[in-house]
Amino acid sequence: MMKRLILTSSLALGAAMLAAAAAYNLAYADDSLTVAAPPKPPMGGRLLNRQTAPLQPFAVPPADAALSQRIAGQGSPSADDQLLLRGAYLARAGDCVACHTSKGGAPFAGGLALASPLGAIYSTNITPDKEHGIGDWSYEDFARLMRTGVTRAGYTVYPAMPYPSYSRLSEEDMQALYAYFTKAVPPSAQVNRANDIPWPLSMRWPLAIWRKLFAPTPYAAPAGGDQELARGAYLVEGLGHCGSCHTPRSTTLQEKSLRDDSSRLYLSGGQVVDGWSVPSLRNEHGGGIAGWSQADLVEFLRTGRNQFTASFGAMNDVVEHSMQYLSEADLNAISRYLLSLSPRNDAAPYRYDEVSATAAYEGRPQTPGAALYLDRCAACHRSNGTGYGKAFPALAGNPVLQTGDATSAIRIILQGGRQPATDSIKGGLVMGPYAQLLNDQQVAEVTSYIQTAWGNRGGTVSAADVAKIRKTAKPVEDRAP
Repeated sequence: MMKRLILTSSLALGAAMLAAAAAYNLAYADDSLTVAAPPKPPMGGRLLNRQTAPLQPFAVPPADAALSQRIAGQGSPSADDQLLLRGAYLARAGDCVACHTSKGGAPFAGGLALASPLGAIYSTNITPDKEHGIGDWSYEDFARLMRTGVTRAGYTVYPAMPYPSYSRLSEEDMQALYAYFTKAVPPSAQVNRANDIPWPLSMRWPLAIWRKLFAPTPYAAPAGGDQELARGAYLVEGLGHCGSCHTPRSTTLQEKSLRDDSSRLYLSGGQVVDGWSVPSLRNEHGGGIAGWSQADLVEFLRTGRNQFTASFGAMNDVVEHSMQYLSEADLNAISRYLLSLSPRNDAAPYRYDEVSATAAYEGRPQTPGAALYLDRCAACHRSNGTGYGKAFPALAGNPVLQTGDATSAIRIILQGGRQPATDSIKGGLVMGPYAQLLNDQQVAEVTSYIQTAWGNRGGTVSAADVAKIRKTAKPVEDRAP
């Protein structure tokens, strides 16, 4: 009896549900009884409606924590102490520690290999050690090297040391740097390492000729008397030596321009440094920073990420060792100056294209590269290419993917990438390498897809392009954080 009652109840409930469903369908079949469904949001809606929250004031970590702690323990800082603190700050602005510190080595003790077309150049010991460093250098010795590239011993250094930029430092800043390196940096007896440049290319006398041919010009503030703009230009052109990487070089290896001029070559990018293609820092589309607000640029310099992109390669070192230590005022000055640089190219603004995003979202990839992207990349960067906030950067509209040079995109896929860890963002997320998972043709296909999907205007690549880069790609786990 009980089973019969349960069966009867179930049949009644089923009939009621069918009737309700029929009534629901009938209601929606009659236009007079329906409310129009809201339109679907565009696949790239976030990119089409960018909103930037004002950047909040932030705490700046001390340029030299040990020095700051020692001086703070002594009470009110003396004039000499203030000079040392200023020197420490300027050393951060110049990113000196990144080049003059080897992996696991003492700060400023040198030994880091710097790639050059001639061979590896090893940075030197600039601690106050009297035998291997600059402990017995006078101020005149130090200033001469910084401004002319000539050492105390009388020979000219390779222009891997950006003395054409450092020559623009004021006398006050040069004095502060000298005081810091000779009085506050702990000495290290690390021996300087010989460069890996074969003879006769290792001969120094041609460097003296090079120095005279391409002598740096003195710093000149931008016209108009704007103090913030002048400060930004001073930092970018001088200690920041941004042009060392972001300005194209001639066949004779000098920067084609050391400041913004009518050629607009300064900071226009377009070269490869340490295996990474270097983007433009000018206010232009097609790979530059057009469309960024000043707050966007400050955020990128301070953290290595913003709503448009994330840093990679040597720029991670710049963020970790230099930019995050700069004051809010200086970061704003730098950002304002960079955004004042007029475009060199005539590229049109980026426009999002939903075709590839719709196909991917509906599970019908149009190319092998699109299928690989859905399988390997979409979980983090999304099928519509918009990424997830600042954790996983957007690929749609990313400036790195708007030029014909796909070097950086290929390298990131092969060896992975690491976001910089800063005082404000402690954890640096890591993208694992795909070199062991994808062959050259597959990497070429997925690179070509992200370079051209969602309205991106980068070019396609071949398996041969990937094979060249694979030779020097190192898995991210084997690289310094």
